[in-house]
Amino acid sequence: MTALVIEASERWVRGRLGDATVVDTRRPLLVWEAGKPVPRYVFAESDVRAELLPADVVWRYDDPRLAGHVAVEWSAARWFEEEEEIFIHPRDPHKRVDAIPSSRHVVVEIEGVPVAETRAPVLVFETGLPIRYYIPPGDVHRDLFDRSDLRTGCPYKGTAEYLSLRAPRAENIAWYYAEPLPAVGPIRDHIAFYNEFVDHVVDGERLERPVTPFSRAH
Repeated sequence: MTALVIEASERWVRGRLGDATVVDTRRPLLVWEAGKPVPRYVFAESDVRAELLPADVVWRYDDPRLAGHVAVEWSAARWFEEEEEIFIHPRDPHKRVDAIPSSRHVVVEIEGVPVAETRAPVLVFETGLPIRYYIPPGDVHRDLFDRSDLRTGCPYKGTAEYLSLRAPRAENIAWYYAEPLPAVGPIRDHIAFYNEFVDHVVDGERLERPVTPFSRAH
């Protein structure tokens, strides 16, 4: 059995269920399970009000280093680091996300048809992923797209809303953050496209489509 990777954190973490605070700790542990790229929080038992939670969402790891600690299913509560709500999973302290305004000339094409062109993109550099090119909304042919009902959460950027291309139909091919988290504020309302499925021409160079975990999404 591959050992768990365990790391102490100094972040103030709280879990809220309705009006009740069910987890309140300033000494959480981050645990990485074998084969899983994102961490999970584990808490001292005394920092968890287990009596307010269903029994099947609280469990213990069979690891002596985690004696006296419990894990809580992420979907069982709303989670906050300090005063900021976080989504999907705890933030990985070894992962970095930078949103940097640029003057690169970026053209986005879908099946040879330009759908966006800008000289003022915001580039998002995120550990483990290709550069994402966020295009100002005025530089995207929005008339070619419909708004999607899909919403997804990201612990580093916030809640994403999606756009689908009308013809040829391509569901949820682009996304934007209307209210991004402060750390990536420059991407507000800018539109990004999946590099995995559409073509990006950057400063005259057509980029290869990368293969990532998102390649299986469409």
